[in-house]
Amino acid sequence: METELSKKLGVEHAIFGFTPFPAVAAAITRAGGFGVLGAVRYTAPDELARDLDWMAEHTDGKPYGLDVVMPAKKVEGVTEADVEAMIPEGHRRYVEETLAKHGVPELAEGEASGWRITGWMEEVARNQLDVAFDYPIKLLANALGSPPADVVARAHDHGVLVAALAGSARHARHHAEAGIDIVVAQGYEAGGHTGEIASMVLVPEVVDAVHPLPVLAAGGIGSGEQIAAGLALGAQGAWLGSIWLTTEEADLHSRALTAKLLAAGSGDTVRSRALTGKPARQLRTEWTDAWDDPSGPGTLPMPLQGLLVAEAVSRIQKYEIGPLLGTPVGQIVGRMTSERSVQAVFDDLTRGFERAVDRLIRIAGRSSRS
Repeated sequence: METELSKKLGVEHAIFGFTPFPAVAAAITRAGGFGVLGAVRYTAPDELARDLDWMAEHTDGKPYGLDVVMPAKKVEGVTEADVEAMIPEGHRRYVEETLAKHGVPELAEGEASGWRITGWMEEVARNQLDVAFDYPIKLLANALGSPPADVVARAHDHGVLVAALAGSARHARHHAEAGIDIVVAQGYEAGGHTGEIASMVLVPEVVDAVHPLPVLAAGGIGSGEQIAAGLALGAQGAWLGSIWLTTEEADLHSRALTAKLLAAGSGDTVRSRALTGKPARQLRTEWTDAWDDPSGPGTLPMPLQGLLVAEAVSRIQKYEIGPLLGTPVGQIVGRMTSERSVQAVFDDLTRGFERAVDRLIRIAGRSSRS
């Protein structure tokens, strides 16, 4: 499953695996793909350094990358406290009322929220990069599109390629103009922040829009046949995220959440602003229903919503409140029916790819004879 891009990065298979778990990212890289560690949950530089140390020791010298969440436009002098002060009291009351309705206990006295959407902030993201460029990362990806121009230049100075996610051909062209090296065309089916165009339509549009830049197909991909389809549409690889959530190496800290993922069908997700303020695909729960309810106050824009619900999400996860318990995940969740190792998933992907290619060769052979 080699492409020009995979050869350039020195990986055996053009499978790029995004994950917040270092053990999963390292296992993807060891299996012959390209593991990409999500950095948004790291608020302290030493925490990221610790896990990048671990990655360096467990990737057998093979390449891996880092994914940050960083706005293209720099915002000066805004602190997390400044943003917190913008949250209306009515929204805070709605959070507490919703939690009380489901009997969600408080965190212990002095216990801090373990979940904060702060990686978007200029200071946090730049601190992450100060750490990351001390490690042999080969790719810097940004989930919010093109990072600031000075970050792109800094990455290139370190010999690091820069990738940016795009939900439309227009976004993709902006990335190309910003000097991005790789565009990830992420379709509507994807987990997390995603646009409104399905992958089958989006990928060829982006390929045409940014040619000759390499494009990765993303969104609802979890089989080798789908990877083959992405390459047939002109992509030079596939970007997979959700499929790794139920691997044995993943650390969701919740058997109840893993069970919900394994039981969910492809129709059990919703594209909601409940988590961060931007449309993000996630498991549909009574929590997402509450925020999408017209009788409620509605969600706040990013990053206010993420800061508003941070403690609530931590409480829901800690006490495993079933009706409210969810996570970002794509429509591929319907295929995630058992816990397997990353290697087992990888083996299934490569076998499926081979089946798809063999099928196309047979079809092409019959067509040429006719």
